[in-house]
Amino acid sequence: YDVILAKKKTEVDPATGEVIDLGFVGEPVKICLSKIIRLINKGMIPVISPLGKDRKGVLYNINADITAAFLAKNLKARKLVFMSDVPGILRDRKDMSSVISTIRIKEVTALIKSGIIDAGMLPKVLSGVDALSNGVEKVHIVNADMPHSLLLEIFTDKGIGTEIIK
Repeated sequence: YDVILAKKKTEVDPATGEVIDLGFVGEPVKICLSKIIRLINKGMIPVISPLGKDRKGVLYNINADITAAFLAKNLKARKLVFMSDVPGILRDRKDMSSVISTIRIKEVTALIKSGIIDAGMLPKVLSGVDALSNGVEKVHIVNADMPHSLLLEIFTDKGIGTEIIK
């Protein structure tokens, strides 16, 4: 494998119990940290595609949010930032100003059950919780389309997105 060792992802149909073939969708198993760290030590910023190969060389597409969280926890990152098309986790999806500024891991299940966290936000939040449970200190979700969103979220007291904390 090059950077990410992957395995084929499978899911089970809850109604029938049958395994669903997802094609070439994978999940990360291991990462070649030495390659990434070598680039960082040379002053480079590695751009890592969410693709991985299994031991036979079969290429799999991995969800980008899952890949980012996997990288963060393996690199022992302090922060993980997800860029999104919305300003963060919204209490009301129709109201872009209803951003929940901070949530704790223990609140996630209730927010999922209530439907506040769903669809495209679900893999970000669940991957973020996994990262937090494995050493990452904070997870942020910010709007990629907003100028300076990363700076405003990370380097101001108020922030403009959602932070997930332990």
